[in-house]
Amino acid sequence: MASVHEYKRFENNLVLKAKNLVLLFGKGIISFLQTIFRALTRRYTVVLVPHSEKRVYNLHVTVLSICCAALVLVGIVGAFFWYGASYSNTKSIVAEKDGRLKNTQASLDQLRDETSRLLRTARGFEAALSNTLSALGVNTPSNKASAPSLTGDLSSFFDIKETAEGTLQEVNDVRRLSEYLASAVEPVKEIGTLLDSQSALLTEIPSVWPIKGGIGHISMFFGQNENPFTGQYYIHKGIDMSTYRQGDAIVAAADGQVVTVDYDATGFGNYIIIKHKHGFYTRYGHMQQFRVTTGQRVQQGETIGYIGNTGLSTGPHLHYEVHIGSDVVDPFKYLNIRSSIAKNAR
Repeated sequence: MASVHEYKRFENNLVLKAKNLVLLFGKGIISFLQTIFRALTRRYTVVLVPHSEKRVYNLHVTVLSICCAALVLVGIVGAFFWYGASYSNTKSIVAEKDGRLKNTQASLDQLRDETSRLLRTARGFEAALSNTLSALGVNTPSNKASAPSLTGDLSSFFDIKETAEGTLQEVNDVRRLSEYLASAVEPVKEIGTLLDSQSALLTEIPSVWPIKGGIGHISMFFGQNENPFTGQYYIHKGIDMSTYRQGDAIVAAADGQVVTVDYDATGFGNYIIIKHKHGFYTRYGHMQQFRVTTGQRVQQGETIGYIGNTGLSTGPHLHYEVHIGSDVVDPFKYLNIRSSIAKNAR
């Protein structure tokens, strides 16, 4: 029982000491706060004495009011510096954006100039395309846009002005030009088809110079000429082409099939006859040697032999003939087909 009473006494003493310690700590805090409060609320008198006999002013202040005033002053100064830095930063941003705006304006002006140049070029393109299509018998493209003023003529594209909504007229002009060019795609394709068919036709008729590289000259034309052996006039059924030497390549004047590879001692010497479409035949005489055989198919411009001096000949040359069925025609007018077409196209 004695140990229990001792334990109780120890516990009561411990509780009492803790209670006294808490009370002492609370009193200390309260005393500290009271000291701080007294220090802050301590009054001071500031005397303002004028340099005259006027009334003396007494200003009563406390430490707390001085601290509050100092905090307010620091806040005002800090706000001033913060707003100053913010203003400087905003000013630099505005200057940068102003520079970008000027660059954008310059780019826009340049774009306007390029647009005007594009539309002027488009006017020339429209006229050239219309003339070409009319010459070829192809329908002129028409702009099928919803606007009633669009008729396919580019003349309406060049009124540069600003609309009431503020939209640049150039944007509408370029849009119309785009629609016009889109509508011109089909006629241009038709032109390509015509040119392809024309090119195919030109490869089927004897329309190229039969000496490779287009070299040489005509030493005797088709028709009435003086026979170099007898001195009498006769009808020359082809044209003679000379390069003043043997061995230059002879090419097929058109696509076709070789039907004759032969030798005529008293006439053409070594000669070739090629059959072409549309009833054309071509003959190549006085050749040095052959590069083809009977029955072989050849392409226009393909080498078939070489210039020689075989048969009844006064020197190395090519005797070239064009036949349509059983009729002999002047080869020269077919040799001029390509240049005539090119001249008409210009």
